[in-house]
Amino acid sequence: MEIFYVLPTLIVKEQFMATSPRSNCGLRNIAALASLLLLRPLVLPQEVDDRALVSTFSIVAYDTASGEYGVAVASRFFAVGSVVPWAKADVGAVATQSFANTSFGWRGLELLEKGSTPQEALDMLLKKDTDPTRRQVGIVGATGKPVTYTGKDCIPWAGGRSGADYAVQGNILASESVVVAMESTFVHTKGTLADRMYAALVAGDRMGGDSRGKQSAALLVVKKNAGYGGFTDRAIDIRVDDHPEPFIELGRLLDYAQMNYAWNEAWTLHTQHKPADALPHMEQAARIAPKNPEVLYDLAVIRLAAGKESEAMEALDKALRLNPKLKAQARGDADMKSLKGEVHFEELVRE
Repeated sequence: MEIFYVLPTLIVKEQFMATSPRSNCGLRNIAALASLLLLRPLVLPQEVDDRALVSTFSIVAYDTASGEYGVAVASRFFAVGSVVPWAKADVGAVATQSFANTSFGWRGLELLEKGSTPQEALDMLLKKDTDPTRRQVGIVGATGKPVTYTGKDCIPWAGGRSGADYAVQGNILASESVVVAMESTFVHTKGTLADRMYAALVAGDRMGGDSRGKQSAALLVVKKNAGYGGFTDRAIDIRVDDHPEPFIELGRLLDYAQMNYAWNEAWTLHTQHKPADALPHMEQAARIAPKNPEVLYDLAVIRLAAGKESEAMEALDKALRLNPKLKAQARGDADMKSLKGEVHFEELVRE
């Protein structure tokens, strides 16, 4: 940010008008005032006005292989994740931004759930809106092509691009190259839907992103029963509300969230007495977080349930070395009852 050291004209003018033309003390007062003002930076009025503007770039997407829907978004705006991203498992995803009408989120999902295509849903949302020319929206659904819309009064640069399973859009951007980079990166990146959306956000930021800077970011992925215990659909739901480096922080959280996603899926299947199905997810969680003692502990539990006792003991040994406080849990854990009385197990859990 550039800092300007200035003498406000209005203050000088008022001081001058209060000074008699027959005395030079007024000029001396102005000089003294100028000296004081030059010691501190003043924010220009235009800079303050710019901070009130909402700039956002986002992607809504669908992964045909996993069945996941998602939204990723970044902005020079506090807590953008509380405004822009909306998604529902097996239904679709919506990003509503630029003087956002947040009802576009839940209403858009309702329309998709009733069978509307993204284009049909968009048309109905705009038809009933009082200020459609300032809205920007991206929608992806179970039927029909994804759609992106940018009203003619959105602040430039503003626009979007869409493809078979995604829509990207942004406003108050450094240039069109932001959304071009986001699209190309999403299409060509391998990995999970979350990986690809995050990569798209980072690519947009590298091309200039929000023309005024960065502040917040969020990433949401939904899949049927993928939340904790299988009771919700929120597979990944992470936000960085206010941070000098929101993309770096979002990436850190994403690493943990993807581990937690696999862990949740594993434990849900374990509680359904499906250890063979649960084990690959738990092994994936352990690969992401090989030094997390609680992950290793549950890996031991699920390996044991799947009939892999020696591998379970190996994981348990690592878990208890990393966090000895888990010994008390292991001694009273019903999931470990088949090991009780075994010499190696008793040695591991002894205080």
